[in-house]
Amino acid sequence: MRLLLPAFFALLVLFVTAATSSAQTVLPPESPATPPAINPIEMLESASEVVPGLDGQLSSTLNILVLLTVLALAPSILLLCTCFTRIIIVLGLLRQALGTQGLPPTQVLLGLSLFITFVVMAPTLEAMYTNGIKPYADGEVTSYEEAWQRTKQPLRDYMFGQIEATGNWSGVYMMLNYRGVDTSDPGSLDRSDVDMVTLIPAFILSELKVAFLIGFRVFLPFLVIDLVIASMLVSMGMLMLPPVLISLPFKILLFVLVDGWSLLVGSLMTGVYQPETLQHVIGTLSGAGP
Repeated sequence: MRLLLPAFFALLVLFVTAATSSAQTVLPPESPATPPAINPIEMLESASEVVPGLDGQLSSTLNILVLLTVLALAPSILLLCTCFTRIIIVLGLLRQALGTQGLPPTQVLLGLSLFITFVVMAPTLEAMYTNGIKPYADGEVTSYEEAWQRTKQPLRDYMFGQIEATGNWSGVYMMLNYRGVDTSDPGSLDRSDVDMVTLIPAFILSELKVAFLIGFRVFLPFLVIDLVIASMLVSMGMLMLPPVLISLPFKILLFVLVDGWSLLVGSLMTGVYQPETLQHVIGTLSGAGP
């Protein structure tokens, strides 16, 4: 035991000495090279020099910044300026009327609404591309302000067409009154007096009104089935049995027998104001033929 203790201390001293020497000889890791700082103003100036119609000045740089901000919000704005609002609300009210809780799933309703919107808005989107975006991309139009005017005109015509077809001008007058425009004589007003800031919320209010009116009509037959089933259960003394549990199979059966999905989607598509290029499609959906 006495011989082991000196040997143990000797090994401990050697270990500490080796560890200290190795720590002193290890070189510190090299710090990574600092990347050059990115100047967003320079990036925007470079972009303004590339985009046709801009001269690369500071005002053009700010215009590019505003343009990028608008592009980030473009999907939401475009959805609000289309028939997507009407379609998704009607389909959501249909799901509540059926009483199927989460069926169809929300993702399915959103996907169906998007594809129906693409089909309905195809002529308007094609006109926007042909009149504004394509000439600007080909260099025929060098001013982005002129390109914007050409691009938004088909969309303005579409929104005005929907408001005129439904007769919901009250939203337009309300927005104009709030912005200080005299609407005491509506006949003196022109479409050019209504800018996009006024037209878009008025169009959304019109679409909401139409969607809830359609949803009310969709609700009625299913409400009748619920009332009949509930009265039958009460007359038989089955008060503890939920009427929804009995009426759900009958509502689903009725909806499937009348081909409800085709009827509802066809009505939504034909209910949207269409240009003359889709009149044959409307006739086909309504059964009148091309």
